[in-house]
Amino acid sequence: MLRTVNRMLLLLVVAIAISVSSASSIPAEVPHNPLEHDSLHAPHFDGAEHNLQYDHEAFLGPDESKKFDNLSPEESKRRLGVIFDRIDEDKDGLVTLSELKNWISFTQRRYIEEDTGRLWRQHNPDNNATISWEAYRDSVYSFLNDLSAEELAQEENGISYKGLLKRDRRRWAVADQDLDDSLTREEFTAFLHPEDHPTMRDVVLQETVEDLDKDKDGKINEDEYIGDMYRPSEANEEEPEWVASEREAFAKYRDTDGDGYLTETEVRQWITPQDFDHSESEAKHLIFEADVDHDEKLTKAEVLDKYDAFVGSQATEFGEALARHDEF
Repeated sequence: MLRTVNRMLLLLVVAIAISVSSASSIPAEVPHNPLEHDSLHAPHFDGAEHNLQYDHEAFLGPDESKKFDNLSPEESKRRLGVIFDRIDEDKDGLVTLSELKNWISFTQRRYIEEDTGRLWRQHNPDNNATISWEAYRDSVYSFLNDLSAEELAQEENGISYKGLLKRDRRRWAVADQDLDDSLTREEFTAFLHPEDHPTMRDVVLQETVEDLDKDKDGKINEDEYIGDMYRPSEANEEEPEWVASEREAFAKYRDTDGDGYLTETEVRQWITPQDFDHSESEAKHLIFEADVDHDEKLTKAEVLDKYDAFVGSQATEFGEALARHDEF
C-alpha cells in the first residue's frame, strides 16, 4: 500500500492546510512518488533525505505512531523480537524476502479491513447494507452548509473544500459499480482505499495529475514535477543538488517521449508501474535497511539492531502487535 493517502488522512491534511494557510523501473536514487507523503505533507523522500515519519504513519497511522513513540527502545526491541518469530514461517531463525512480503501483505489487508470497518460503523451506525451518497455527505461535509461561496472556493496550495467535495463525489461514482448512488461495504472499501483497488486506478491517476498540474493544461511540465518536491524559500535561491538530479530524472526516466511534459500514460508508469508489487517493494526496502551481511535474509539480531527502520512498517502489523500489550 503506498501510503497511503487514505480518504480520512486526506481530509486531515486539507483541513490543516486550509485552516492555517516508488518503486518503478527507474533507479533507486530517484525514488520520488507524489502519492507518498506523511500527515504533514512532507514527502517520503526529500532529495537524499529519507523521511522515516512517512513509514511510521503510513503503516501505523498517526495515532498508533504516537503510542509507539512512548515506548522505550528496550521495549520496542522486545516486541519486535516477538514479531520476528511470527514472520519466520519455517522457524529457521531467518526472515526471507518471501516471508517478509507475505507478512506485509497480510497486515496490509488487515489494516484496510479494520479501517474500513471503523469508518463504516461511523457513517452507517444502523449497519444498513449500503451507505447513500447523501448520508455520507451529510456525515462528512455538513459543515460546508455554513460556509459562504467564497469560503468554499478559497484555495490553499491549490486545494479547496469545494474541490475536495467534487473529488469525493467523483470517486464515489467510480466506486459505485452498480450505479445506485449508494456503496456496499466492498464498494466503500474501494472508495476509501482506491490505491489498493484495481477498479479505482484511473481515478487515482486523475487525482494525481490534478494535484500536480498547476496550470491545468492536462500535462505535467518539469517545473510542476519539481514543485511537488521543492519550493524555494526566496527569489533567486540556488537549487540544491538533489533538485538537479530530479530534473535529470524527469528528462531521462519520466518523460519517455521527450516532449517536455508528462502525459497521463507517463504519470501512470511513474506512480503505478505495471506489475509493481507494493508488499515486495516494502519488504526489499526493509531488508536493504537491515541486512548487514548482504545475504538478502534477516537475522533477529539484524532486525533488532535496526529496529527504528521497522517502527511503523507493515511488518509491525500497523502497531497492532507493538501497541497492544495483551499480545506480549
